[in-house]
Amino acid sequence: MNLATYINDLLYRYDCVIVPDFGGFVTNKIGAKLNQDTHIFTPPTKQISFNSHLKHNDGLLANYIAAAENISFEKATTAISLCVIKWKNQLQNNQINLNKIGVLSLNEEKQLLFEPDVSNNYLTESFGLAAVTALNITRNKEIVQPIVAATPLLAKENKKETSNFIKYAAAAAILLTFGYAGYTTYNNKQQKQIFANQEKALTKKIQSATFVISNPLPTIELGVKKEVTTSLPYHIVAGAFLVTENAEKKVSQLQAKGFNAKIIGVNKWGLTQVTFDSYKTRFEALQKLKEIKTTISKEAWLLVKNI
Repeated sequence: MNLATYINDLLYRYDCVIVPDFGGFVTNKIGAKLNQDTHIFTPPTKQISFNSHLKHNDGLLANYIAAAENISFEKATTAISLCVIKWKNQLQNNQINLNKIGVLSLNEEKQLLFEPDVSNNYLTESFGLAAVTALNITRNKEIVQPIVAATPLLAKENKKETSNFIKYAAAAAILLTFGYAGYTTYNNKQQKQIFANQEKALTKKIQSATFVISNPLPTIELGVKKEVTTSLPYHIVAGAFLVTENAEKKVSQLQAKGFNAKIIGVNKWGLTQVTFDSYKTRFEALQKLKEIKTTISKEAWLLVKNI
């Protein structure tokens, strides 16, 4: 099984894909960039990183493989475990090249290193967008002509003509201002009188109007189904399922074994979560979790939801 193919498919739709007992591939959105040296614009993309601390099985990868291969969730989980063992053995002597995702290798301190493949863009919003080279823009320089100083006699005459023009212009502006102010005052009074008459007529019509509804609409009763929430904050999770029918089937299996199993909702990755049972205190939940991991399922884990 080529596990990288399924990881590659999920990275287009989710921000985090966890490989159980190995690590998680996380994507972060970055905006468009301009390379100052090459003058090339690159579109927005998703940058991939690897977190070796994300090892718990959230069910996303296993559920996707089970649906794609038409196999059970348990078989998909087993196939992932076998692939992880193969990867760990390969890393001891060589690097792992995950197609379109990146390269995994170990350094001298046996720490896991990841080099992402930047040639593949996982941001669906940027589909069809390619890198663009910015063109140089050549601007024409405007030639400024020097100002030639006037002769003293010509400058004196121009100064006198300008002074007279300013006086006449100021007088005309004052007359126009007073005339416009008077016209505006008169016009405002006329408009106020017209509005007052219209308001009185409209008020009489409203007071004398009678509204009769001969055929009233029937009353509609809406039935709203209230969401039932649990008041217990500590839940032992049995699994998270991409397909709701699989989650309901898991609830029936656990209830047949005597557990108070239930569906507690959908997590942020769109997976339906199924629990063995819920508890009021952390101590009681941890005791039961230890018992379940020993006898029923090693993949069970504790989820805390604030009330």
